[in-house]
Amino acid sequence: MSNLTCSPAPCSRSWSISEDSLRRYVFYASENCIQELLSASDSQSGNDGWKILGINNGVEISKRCSGSLHTFRSRWLLKSVSPEQFITVANAIDAARQWDRDLVEARYIKDLEDNLSIIRLRFGDNSKPLFRNREFIVYERRETMDDGTLVVAVASLPKEIAAGLHPKQNNAIRGLLLQSGWVVEKLDHDSCMVTYVVQLDPAGWLPKCFVNRFNTKLVMIIDNLKKQAVLSSPTNSDDST
Repeated sequence: MSNLTCSPAPCSRSWSISEDSLRRYVFYASENCIQELLSASDSQSGNDGWKILGINNGVEISKRCSGSLHTFRSRWLLKSVSPEQFITVANAIDAARQWDRDLVEARYIKDLEDNLSIIRLRFGDNSKPLFRNREFIVYERRETMDDGTLVVAVASLPKEIAAGLHPKQNNAIRGLLLQSGWVVEKLDHDSCMVTYVVQLDPAGWLPKCFVNRFNTKLVMIIDNLKKQAVLSSPTNSDDST
């Protein structure tokens, strides 16, 4: 990677990177993430290694494994909720609040483009043990495809780049989100099909026991976001699902 220099000690753990290099890196990384999200949402591509774990409240939860990596996918149909309405809650900050309510800081560190930002998410002392004093430095990229499909890609920056942008403070623990995001497809009657994908590394910051319960937690998260999207609808239709 060009234009990378080592910051003061420890040199091996922190990189200083020019804004142009940062923009190129994040654009490339987020483009790969977007393509993975679109592939995961393509119902015509076969199961592609996905194993359906169950259907809960109309939400289909699937899992795909590759070595120690676990990728979870949720898909559900929202009636009378347009993509434009749902996309307001399909973002890094609202999703983080669903993971744990004690999100004490959600701050945009840098805007690289109109649709590409770097965000710091930090959980506080009152969070559950899994998130207590943990922080994430993530990018968020939002794109509209040619067919109108909306995509939001969110993932952690490499720890060396994250440390250069925002050194870890106090007793915070730097978390790792390998890949996540939303694909929102427009349907008839102001409805949409939503796919949410999260890739986890149980060998990293997540204990294996949590991965085994992740499908239950994911249903709770997306159900809350669905309610939030419905409440944001001007019509607040009672037949939303």
